[in-house]
Amino acid sequence: MNAVLIIDKPAGLTSHDVVHRVRRILGQRDVGHLGTLDPMATGVLPLVLGNMTRLAQFYLTSEKCYEGVIRFGFSTDTYDAEGEPTCEQREFSLSLEEIRDLAKQFRGVIEQMPPPFSAKKIQGVPAYKLARKNKDVALKAVQVEVKEFEIENVDDSCARFRARVGSGTYLRSIAHDLGQAAGCGAHLQALRRTAVAGFKLEDARTFEEIERAKSTESGLDDLFIHPRALLPALAAITATDEVAARIRHGQSVNLPEFSHARHVKVFCGQRDLIAIATRVAGTLFHPKIVLG
Repeated sequence: MNAVLIIDKPAGLTSHDVVHRVRRILGQRDVGHLGTLDPMATGVLPLVLGNMTRLAQFYLTSEKCYEGVIRFGFSTDTYDAEGEPTCEQREFSLSLEEIRDLAKQFRGVIEQMPPPFSAKKIQGVPAYKLARKNKDVALKAVQVEVKEFEIENVDDSCARFRARVGSGTYLRSIAHDLGQAAGCGAHLQALRRTAVAGFKLEDARTFEEIERAKSTESGLDDLFIHPRALLPALAAITATDEVAARIRHGQSVNLPEFSHARHVKVFCGQRDLIAIATRVAGTLFHPKIVLG
């Protein structure tokens, strides 16, 4: 099967756990994901099957949307609820407006220190492996973009938020740093990804839905994202037989109607996405990836 499938990831599973389970359900080895979710987090996790794994390069910088809960009063070593407290419990007495004012400094293009328990590498070793051995984790701050970060309400010591962020942003770090700014410590209590790369919760399926659909004729097709909906920012063409044949053989084609496009999705019929072509000169396009 060559398809894109969106999973509503449950808490407690790594992204690789999800991939492994879908491989087992579908009996298909070539399954990957388009962006890691922490084990604690839930929500939208896009999977690519078969030749669609080649699309991953086009999703590397996709923005992501989240909703979650930050708990104030103490920080943890992982910056989330799964870690060990790093300080004594402190009183939290800030109002909603005061927290909203503090949150403003975490919007826009900011410098962010990744959590010590993260996949960021130090001399080729993931930081979390060093942190687990109680070794010093000397990470460097990175520049990230926080397009939206809104505190929706505060209840007792917890603040509910929503966020829209660029690639590489750690919501755990935002929660931790907001706690430092508040003077009482904080950590990420809960996180749910509501959208990534145009895929939303409405598109997401559970493992149970996949298992049921597999037992019905053509049932899985209804769960997969329609190929025409993939990479919506790219122009699309339904190729003639001649153009499709050239593309499939890795040959360049002339597409005068797309003189201003950088990439074009090439379809054979309504559902068969056969390639992504890149403009190399004028109206000449060369297949960057061939899918079928």
